[in-house]
Amino acid sequence: MRILVADDQPDVLLALRFLLKAEGFTIQTADHPAAILNAVRDSSPDLVLMDLNYTRDTTSGEEGLNTLAQLQQLGLRAPVIVMTAWGSVELAVEAMRRGAADFVMKPWDNDKLLSTLRRHLVVAPQPASRVAHDLDLARQVQAQLLPQRRPPLKTLEYDGHCRQAGAVGGDYFDFLELAPGRVGLLLADISGKGIAAALLMSNLQAALRSLAWQATRNLPLLLRTLNLQFLESTPPERFATLFFSDYEDASRTLRYANCGHNPPLLMRASGEVEWLKATAPVIGLLDVFLPEVGETVLAPGDRLIIYSDGVTDARGPDVDDLGDLGFADIVRLNPGLSPEQLTAHIAALSPGDQFDDMTLVLARAV
Repeated sequence: MRILVADDQPDVLLALRFLLKAEGFTIQTADHPAAILNAVRDSSPDLVLMDLNYTRDTTSGEEGLNTLAQLQQLGLRAPVIVMTAWGSVELAVEAMRRGAADFVMKPWDNDKLLSTLRRHLVVAPQPASRVAHDLDLARQVQAQLLPQRRPPLKTLEYDGHCRQAGAVGGDYFDFLELAPGRVGLLLADISGKGIAAALLMSNLQAALRSLAWQATRNLPLLLRTLNLQFLESTPPERFATLFFSDYEDASRTLRYANCGHNPPLLMRASGEVEWLKATAPVIGLLDVFLPEVGETVLAPGDRLIIYSDGVTDARGPDVDDLGDLGFADIVRLNPGLSPEQLTAHIAALSPGDQFDDMTLVLARAV
């Protein structure tokens, strides 16, 4: 079955491609209304999944509604499912009136979205022989969801790496350009492992990138909105830990919120060690969510290490797990290692197989 997916956000397109390809669908994408119309003219999708809001008008849904009407004029017979983060009952009714078969709210719940699509399609079962191929494809798509560039800063050098325990996983890090001279350094860990965690990770990433513009204005509001969205779109047993920081180049100031995540290690140039402990609950577990924001200044030579629990839970040859203090010792003794080298070094300490994703973000003030 061929699905045409249309959205003007590349991250959303990647997340949906990842989700739907894993379910055996053939995916075609479009990033603006004209491309949707061209794709429908040139091919015969079995279903269209399209956003209602695009760059010309990001709130009213008018572009999407007009596109719906144009699709009807083209004689499209395939069902159209519309989605928007700014939806309302009135907008949904109008979309249905103009030809939509169904309506989905962002951020979407993966199971509900797939259920909606299947109601409008008859899907053939996926051959067992394709499982390995699809897992490899999922791994490639998930790799593309990780940051492909690092916005330049004058006073901070930084990098990150994710060493997955399986083909796909639930760890996520990102570098977001929040404003000129301000970069968001963040790391999240979805509860659980494997495909289910990976799908929720892609959903969380799409939500974070769409909300990131709020970080410099009101970080607590961003996190409250994110928590509500994740709470409403995920099963009750699923949640995410998150460390979100906003580094300002000019003042060397790091503002951060730690949502139930492992406390990042701040190793001062003097040798003093600080742990940036939790300032908020985990994401997606509680409806009462009151985050606080911490703040510190990074002097030249200070190092910040953000990590997932797969790092400190790594099994050592003589102890049950590495732990925060053992991890701090390794960082202190290996100041020149990159994130990839450091995760490989820690993985080498484990006598058995790696059982959880290991993700690191290293930053050094200059």
